[in-house]
Amino acid sequence: MASTHLRGRYVHILTFFAGVIARFIWWDIVLRRLGFRGWVRRNRTERLRREATRFRELAIGMGGVMIKVGQFLSSRLDVLPREVTDELANLQDEVPAEDFQAIRELAEVELGAPLAELFDRVEPVPLAAASLGQVHRARLGSDHDVGYRDVVIKVQRPGIAAIVETDLSALSRVGSWLMRYRPIRAHADVPALLREFSATLHEEIDYEHEATNAETFYRNFADDPTVQVPRVVRSLSTRRVLTLEDVSAIKITDYAAITDAGIDRAAVAERLVAVYLKQIFEDGFVHADPHPGNLFVTPLPGPAGEPVTWRLTFVDFGMMARVPDTVRDSLRELLIAVGTRDAGRVVKAYQMLDMLLPGADLAAIERAEAHVFDRYWGLSMSELRNIDVQEVREFAQQYRDLLLDMPFQVPQNLIYVVRTVAILSGMCTGLDPDVNLWQQIGPYARRAVQDEASSGVGHWLDEIGDAVLALLALPAQTSRALARAESSGLLVRDEHVGHELRSVSRAIDRLGDTVVVAGLLVAGSVLVSAGRIGVGAALLVVAGLALVRVLIAGARR
Repeated sequence: MASTHLRGRYVHILTFFAGVIARFIWWDIVLRRLGFRGWVRRNRTERLRREATRFRELAIGMGGVMIKVGQFLSSRLDVLPREVTDELANLQDEVPAEDFQAIRELAEVELGAPLAELFDRVEPVPLAAASLGQVHRARLGSDHDVGYRDVVIKVQRPGIAAIVETDLSALSRVGSWLMRYRPIRAHADVPALLREFSATLHEEIDYEHEATNAETFYRNFADDPTVQVPRVVRSLSTRRVLTLEDVSAIKITDYAAITDAGIDRAAVAERLVAVYLKQIFEDGFVHADPHPGNLFVTPLPGPAGEPVTWRLTFVDFGMMARVPDTVRDSLRELLIAVGTRDAGRVVKAYQMLDMLLPGADLAAIERAEAHVFDRYWGLSMSELRNIDVQEVREFAQQYRDLLLDMPFQVPQNLIYVVRTVAILSGMCTGLDPDVNLWQQIGPYARRAVQDEASSGVGHWLDEIGDAVLALLALPAQTSRALARAESSGLLVRDEHVGHELRSVSRAIDRLGDTVVVAGLLVAGSVLVSAGRIGVGAALLVVAGLALVRVLIAGARR
């Protein structure tokens, strides 16, 4: 019976995707060649949305791997049209609950004893039911002295391993079909995407792996009282059963409850961003599934009349993104580029991250980035949402060739980070429509510039960091201003005016050189006086070399 059910799943998946491919061939190949190109182009958006809706319904109906596929596809902005990713973005992993008797039997086999012997109680109604497993609240027996009694038990759905293998096999066959079409083959490595998805999925159904993730995340925030992470009961955890401290609280999207608890929603959004910046740029270990069921706000008891204190609480560590050191260095470069509004440096960071396809028009990308900085830097999310549609159309028209080529690719080790950032953006906007992400990027950019600083010289280096950030932004902003003047048709015909402009540009260059030298000298001196002899001496040597360069350049002028 089980094999018949699995065979039916396999055929159902193949039939669905065969229909998608057949409709694509009819519309985008046959009708185009019959002269209906304009009609095909006009209804493309609606057709893509319909296909995404069909897949969404399939995923909800079948559960299993299909919901995970939809969530994975929603993150692939680099290979799928926006109409598809938008439709799948809110696909929640919520399915009907498994019968508790089947869950109980599996848990008792895994733990080697009846649940009644291990727990004082286990609630038969699940706290949450997902495609791969479900969660039940429980209370530990008195013989488990771990410092807490209330726990949750996460148990895999019976037979889910066989369903995973069946679904992955069907998707592999679909992938081989897609790779026969040259435009798809040229734009996306479908087998590689499936391998990545398969590896992530197998990690997610290994609860021992999730337990290790939870313990790592706990250690990363052990010294941060504003973040709570559940502790793992290792003695009651196996590959298919995971027992964790119960830390359930107010869902992060329950805005009314957060406000009623006396908690400032804007402060929650701000802390959420700060915590994720730490995960990405300091830990390199990112909670990559921040949907509302996995993030809570926990009010803490305190003295009457005092402001309410609270914590951000994370659960579910099956999907984690690891950011290697080399990628983290490149992301820091991108962070500094954004913090200083340096479009050229942004492009350099894209190259370091291997995000640009061969043949990408770097000059066009830099112009587009500069336009974005000049127009949208510093705007809150509510201001960004209220931008005139006509302005967006004008931007699209101005950079039409660039947008059509879409010369970007997201490296595999950044896929889940990108997806996480996209989810967080919407979550923070819900908490505070006026949230301004730029205000938090700036301090992190400054710390990236001065990350060698010690706490003893932090004040001086904060000042130096601010000056260096302003300095780093100045040449790029000046160059963009001159470029805009040139591109808008402003021709300097008066020789004297042209000479003055060149003098101003040279003066800015000299000012930049001088401030750099001064900054290096001050930083080196402060570090030496603080006992950081090696780093301080190195900065003083660099300052001396830079000073010689400035003097020689000045003599030539």
